[in-house]
Amino acid sequence: MSSSPRTIIVTGGSRGLGAGIVQSFLDSGDRVASCSRSTTPQVKEWESDPAYADRFLFIEADIADRDQSTAFVQAVVDKWGTIDVLVNNAGVARDGILALFSDEDSDTVIDLNLKATIHITKRVVRNMLSHGGGSIVNISSIVGLTGYRGLTVYSATKAALDGFTRSLARELGSRKITVNSVASGYLKTEMSHGLDDAQLNQIVRRTPAGRLGEPDDIARAIQFLVDERNNWLTGQVLVVDGGLTC
Repeated sequence: MSSSPRTIIVTGGSRGLGAGIVQSFLDSGDRVASCSRSTTPQVKEWESDPAYADRFLFIEADIADRDQSTAFVQAVVDKWGTIDVLVNNAGVARDGILALFSDEDSDTVIDLNLKATIHITKRVVRNMLSHGGGSIVNISSIVGLTGYRGLTVYSATKAALDGFTRSLARELGSRKITVNSVASGYLKTEMSHGLDDAQLNQIVRRTPAGRLGEPDDIARAIQFLVDERNNWLTGQVLVVDGGLTC
């Protein structure tokens, strides 16, 4: 880890996995900017903590709206100048079999999970190019690798993120910018609340580690990927799922 604080952007950092990622970087002494459509008690706690007074920035923004996304990135640049790490965590899931899946739900998932990620990454990359490097981590999912009944559109967006990761790594490798994905398994967060107890118990039984994941499990993997010493590790999809897909 660098001796001086880095500037980190974590999209969708107000709750669940995103909040765990934000906390991990704050604990590392970094400066963290995050956004989501609304604030949460966790955000208010960070904002009121004197330890984070000069190291935490939260802006209510819907990054599926390109103007809001661009304004968020500009606010971070205005405050801290450079962006060293981008973690594309913001995402949404809608479940349902494709034949009955509404066009509105399909657009919602694609607009946030894929199109918004591409747009904000483009804005951040311009800053990274101007100051000579950085790290990008896209939070994908094991369902993008294996598929899951009732999550066809969500799975498609996560698989697309892994393809985006590989191609962008090729574009940016010579410019000292690494790009990787973390394909997350099933976590104890709001994203798993749509699964009933029987489904969750089945997942646990099939997982060699014998449990659902915690946000800290993913945050540690991200910290590894963005460590400045890992400047030769790029274009990879790191599966963090307790062995479920091994």
